[in-house]
Amino acid sequence: MVDKKFDTEVAQFCSITGASTRDARKFVEHYKRLDIAMDAYYNNPNQFRSKSSSTSNAPSTTKIEALFQNYKDPDGDEITIDGTIKLCSDLGVDPEDVVLLAIAYELKSPRVGEWTRKGWVDGWKAIGADSIPAMQEALQRLREKLASDSVYFKSVYAHTFDFARSEGQRSLGLETAQAFWDLLLTHGFSGRALTTSNAREGNDDVDMDGKVSGWKEEYTKWWFEFLTEKKLKGISKDTWLMFLDFVRSIDADFSNYDENAAWPSTIDDFVEYAREKLKSRA
Repeated sequence: MVDKKFDTEVAQFCSITGASTRDARKFVEHYKRLDIAMDAYYNNPNQFRSKSSSTSNAPSTTKIEALFQNYKDPDGDEITIDGTIKLCSDLGVDPEDVVLLAIAYELKSPRVGEWTRKGWVDGWKAIGADSIPAMQEALQRLREKLASDSVYFKSVYAHTFDFARSEGQRSLGLETAQAFWDLLLTHGFSGRALTTSNAREGNDDVDMDGKVSGWKEEYTKWWFEFLTEKKLKGISKDTWLMFLDFVRSIDADFSNYDENAAWPSTIDDFVEYAREKLKSRA
């Protein structure tokens, strides 16, 4: 029975992380719990490899540089929109896939469709990928990490503001902000990355289906409607960053909102808007 459970967890580990069966067995055997084993793998996939093996499998700077040359703008020393589209095609990923926000964070991309040589080389070396197949495997790992790791999600989320912002602008255009919120929130709630504060603290705030009560998909739509009605032209960095904390801390009926805390006024106003929505349905 134990062996069957172990083999099942190894298979799940491989399916979710894209790891080899050999690596999966080592992580699951060492950490005993599947979720902890996967978190450890995302943080250091080479943990159980020998030094000689790690050295032989170390990503090649030459190969990473060659890939950069393949995608970079012929008239400059960076990858731009055309190169990004070609890269996405080779990786088999949609240019609007949320996982590219994780790649943008890892490679320190300054803005949408731009990749510097240093960020590209240092980023892929740190990730451990020097070929298209290896990069495709890395995308799968980062996609799962973005959905399951709350700390990592917050880092990618914070980087997205500067990444998505137009050059020279201090705020993020409203339509752009909504598009990236939609991508990130949907993905974050698909795993554990946006687990509510109540769930993290072990409280019993659950709905009829046994799920933790808190931010709902419907509230994201309300947020977008509110911002549109308010006719905001842009979202400040302060609002962008604190909105994530708000989403992760608020309860289902907005009753635990602290009006005296240092929330941006836009969020204060939204809470009133949302409470009125709830009242009208009561």
